[in-house]
Order: sequence, then C-alpha cells, then structure tokens
Amino acid sequence: MKVPVSASLIGIAGTGSYLPHEPISLESYIQAGMEVTPMDNSPLLRAPRFRHHVAPGERASVMIEKAAVPMFERLGVDPARDVDLLITNVLLPDDLFTGCGADTAHRLGIASEWIIDLHNGGCASFQYMLKIASAIMASGGVRTALIANVQNTAGQVFDLAENRFKPHSVIAGDGCGVVYVTADADQNHARLLGVRTRNTPATARDLGVSTGNGRFYWESENSAIDVQFDAKKTKETLALGNRLVPELVNELACDCGFAVEDIDILITNQPNRIFLRNWRTSLGIGEERHVDTYDQYGNLYGAGVPVTLHDAVTAGRVKPGDLVVMAGFAHAGDFAAAAAFRW
Repeated sequence: MKVPVSASLIGIAGTGSYLPHEPISLESYIQAGMEVTPMDNSPLLRAPRFRHHVAPGERASVMIEKAAVPMFERLGVDPARDVDLLITNVLLPDDLFTGCGADTAHRLGIASEWIIDLHNGGCASFQYMLKIASAIMASGGVRTALIANVQNTAGQVFDLAENRFKPHSVIAGDGCGVVYVTADADQNHARLLGVRTRNTPATARDLGVSTGNGRFYWESENSAIDVQFDAKKTKETLALGNRLVPELVNELACDCGFAVEDIDILITNQPNRIFLRNWRTSLGIGEERHVDTYDQYGNLYGAGVPVTLHDAVTAGRVKPGDLVVMAGFAHAGDFAAAAAFRW
C-alpha cells in the first residue's frame, strides 16, 4: 500500500530541455524577404535574434526523449523503474486522436499505469501539470513523475509560406522542457511551496485556428491553417494578459506566506518583450531577477517556462535557498497559473 505524501516534500529533482535544429537568426528572415518597419526595430517590438524550428517529421515524443534522457542520465534515474507518472502537454499533437504519452513511454521504457496527455493549459500548462502531479502524489498514487512541455508549431505551422513573415510567426520558436518530480525530500533540489491556478472561460474562443475561409481545420483545402486572436478583442486580450500574471503571483505569495519582494528568481512564459517588461514592472521585480530567454529561443509557448528554468539552473542563476516563482497565462487569458519553489 502506498503511503500519502506530504505536499511539503514534493519537488523538482532535475530539469532538462531540447532545442531542435540549429538556431535560425532574424537576419535569415530578412534575407528571405521579410519587410522590416521602423517599429520592428524598437526595443519592445523587436523580434528575437534567434529561434529553433522542428525538423520535418520530428515527433513530440522524440523531442521529449531528447530532453529527458540526458536528465535521467545525470540523475542516475532508470525511467522503467523510477517514473510512476508521465504528464505531457503538446501544442500541436502529432496524431488526431491520441496524445504522445504512450509513444513517449514506449521510447523511454516507462511502464507506469499513469499516463496523462494534458491538452489545455497552454503557456501556463507547466504549472498546471505540477499541480496535478502534486495532487496525485499527495493522495498516495505515485512518488515520481516526468512532466514534459512541447512547443512544435513554429516549424510546422508558422513556417508555412503563407504564414512565415507574420509577426506572430517570426517570434515563435520550437522546443521541449522537462522536469523530474519526486516525493522524496532527499532527492529534491527544489521543494514545492504551492501552485495557484485561475480559469477565465469566457475568453476561450478569443484565440483559435484560422483557415481563412471559415472551414474547419480538418477539412481538406489548399490553404494554410494559422493561429489568430480575435482582432475585435485585441485591447481586452492585452489588458487581461498584462494583469493575470502579476495577480496570480500576488495570490500565490499570499497563499504561501511570502512577500513578492522576497522572490529571488521569476520565470514566466516568454510571449514578447512588452509583456515581460510590464509583468516585472507591475511586480516591482528587477530585470536581473526575471530570467528572459526570448532573444535566444523566441516565444516557446508552453515550453517557455521549463526551458527557461533549465537554462537558469544550468547557468547557475538559481542558488540554494532561492525562492523561485514560475508564472504564465494561456491563449487569450482563459487560463493562468503560478508555482513557487524553495530551491
């Protein structure tokens, strides 16, 4: 019989990431014919210097494998024996009806009875998956988990000829971030303090797949699909996005009993420079404490938080005893989440 685990013992034991292919520079877009306006060169609107794109046919399960295997090797973890729960979130599922969880488990040799392909949560799904994993662990269901975020639309949707030079296409990048979560305090590098989530369902339809002529995305036709916000609600979407992350961080701080000014490292999703600046300004957190990978990888959507976390950890920016907070909002604001760890 498995014994329920105290939430205070749950935490991150390891991190990993995978960035596909060689980095693609902004200069290569300009050389290929992208028009650049004076506004494109302004500090807050400038596109990222680099981004990565998945290779043709590169599956989400392969990306997770490439991110997770080096992490498991560093930790001395045997996934066949030491992973009780697998949770994945993939922005563009490779198959219509199945997630990538089963294929990922097969590739890694995971024999768990718990495999969850979480489709909602978007750019805040990492924190959401942490909450789900911690709830299952606290109930006594499992003691270890692999959590994986995959962003794979940049090379498969946004790089289509009809989409390539659109502003949201140019800033997008592909990548995968993973963490290994355990209920063993002795193995954890970071102890989970709490997770705060919020649903705003009324905005769920304000972002979606665009086909240009009203057809469903699965209906065959010679036009590229794209992802677009509701243009009539741009002002409301921007206002909500600016507000959600600071609100969730403040609520989490209240839940966990720390002050926002005590945050040593803030990691958010990386949609654009404007949101990044507005969030840290609202929270009163200096640029040196807000880890930013936007220029190296572009907008990684849901993978942005775990990839940036791995970068911060491997670069030595996260020190023992640091209070690390991760936050983000999804889509047009229908979901937001924040998580706090004591490293």
